[in-house]
Amino acid sequence: MGRFHHVLAESSNGVKTITMNRPEKRNALCPLLIEELTVALHEAETCECRVVILTGAGPAFCSGLDMEHLETLKASTPEEHRRDSENMARVLRTLYDFPKPIIAAVNGPAIAGGMALATIPDFTLASPAAKFGYTEVRVGFAPTIVASFLVRQVGELRTRELLLSGRILKAQEALDLGLVTQIVDAEDLMPSARALAQCLLQNSPQAMMAVKQILAKHAKRRLDEEIEDAIEMNSHQKSTEDFKEGILAFKERRKPEWPSLYAKV
Repeated sequence: MGRFHHVLAESSNGVKTITMNRPEKRNALCPLLIEELTVALHEAETCECRVVILTGAGPAFCSGLDMEHLETLKASTPEEHRRDSENMARVLRTLYDFPKPIIAAVNGPAIAGGMALATIPDFTLASPAAKFGYTEVRVGFAPTIVASFLVRQVGELRTRELLLSGRILKAQEALDLGLVTQIVDAEDLMPSARALAQCLLQNSPQAMMAVKQILAKHAKRRLDEEIEDAIEMNSHQKSTEDFKEGILAFKERRKPEWPSLYAKV
């Protein structure tokens, strides 16, 4: 546990709980948190635990990529952009391909990349205060990596609507769309996640692993290609003028003036 700066990992009775622990930043995804979360998940693959619970410390589950980090990307090289994109793709793919059941306990807002972390797991329990949204287009960014996962969950038409609008979903709408498994009162969130984990512990671990393996295998070839394409576009997007303006406008708390509106066709 002491090896991590932004992640807490604890095991009890066959269940490993991984907590994103940057409450002062609403668990925003900086490079170190993404790296530590990936490491914690890989360790959970091989440890004796049979179920994983993923949650966030404080009032938010995860507010998406850290805006302070995004601001530094304006001066980054294409190689650095790609490495950032690869790291985000890696943690999401780790969640998707994970061999053991994962329960997300969504205690508050799960935005942008945080929404992917909340909804890719096998089960998503959400408190009434939870909110969801892929808001990247509002700051001139394209949520390309999450698109491959979202289209599998809700279909292409709904994926287009959510990614292009950047709107926020309340917990009930996310439940209606099939992105959330169950809504539970805030005080019951972790007890409910632990109770679900105990139910899963009664099942055959080999059989559950086989279910997850076949689902991952069916998606693998196409997902490999889609994620590579997404990484390329994601990396390029970080060099666009609209992205630079979006981050600056967010920082200055004003409406962005998109350079692409005035670009020559």
